[in-house]
Amino acid sequence: MINSMQDLLKEAAKGTPGRLAVACAQDEYVLGAVVKASELGIITPILVGNKTEIVKILEDLHCDGNAFEIVDVEDKTEACMKAAALVRDGKADFLMKGFVDTAVIMRAVLNRENGLRTGRRITHDLVLEVPGYDKLFHVTDSAMSVAPTLEEKADIIRNAVTVAHALGNENPKVAVCCAVEKVNPKMQCTVDAAELAEMNKRGEITGCIVEGPFALDNAISPEAAAHKGVKGEVAGKADIIMVPDIEAGNLLIKSMEYFAHAKKAGVILGAKTPIALTSRASTAESKLYTIAVARLAARMQQ
Repeated sequence: MINSMQDLLKEAAKGTPGRLAVACAQDEYVLGAVVKASELGIITPILVGNKTEIVKILEDLHCDGNAFEIVDVEDKTEACMKAAALVRDGKADFLMKGFVDTAVIMRAVLNRENGLRTGRRITHDLVLEVPGYDKLFHVTDSAMSVAPTLEEKADIIRNAVTVAHALGNENPKVAVCCAVEKVNPKMQCTVDAAELAEMNKRGEITGCIVEGPFALDNAISPEAAAHKGVKGEVAGKADIIMVPDIEAGNLLIKSMEYFAHAKKAGVILGAKTPIALTSRASTAESKLYTIAVARLAARMQQ
């Protein structure tokens, strides 16, 4: 099982490099990550966007402006459509969001002409390496699902589990987190948490162990779980943190990044191909880890 971002890079570099279509590639952090991922043997990139700007940034990074295939598309909406079409046509294995709004690239992914839609819900999974925690863990969904229903939460878990499997965790422990660790009819998230655990027991959510509700402390700390008398296979040992809504998830991951100095990697699941996606403000390092996670997820799908 992969337990660090460095191990993640090593695993992603094994085998044939994945063909990555980068939509709106004209960004220093994006291209910095792409160049490094290419050097490591993780990807063979196809850069879609403003060619003049892409070449200039590559040269600023001391990289040959002609080192990679570049598809010159100045309009950002058209660039996203072109990148998605490359996957549709079998010319690329997976996608990456460059310097463009998430909504724009997702419209291209969901456009019926590109044929990348499936019957599953589109969700986001974030992988974190936090100093002091002995393994990578996932937070889902902090970017796509605003206020998910019970069935939508089940799909969120299923998608996150596929990423955990791609990272070598064959039976990840999923903690459905709320503000408290007891079911309270006045708090719908706690009711949903208990039902998700039952769905797992009935075989409706597979490939993992789902328990809840948990408060965050007794989901990740064995000491907190023991002190509060919270028992179970997941208590204090969570691999996947399922958040109740986008606000909770967004606050959690940004606090991890900016206060705890966590390393992160984000990927969109549910389409026919994974989409490497982090905030436009994310560092080149974060984008590199994101490419690696998406490569492993794409390899598993293939």
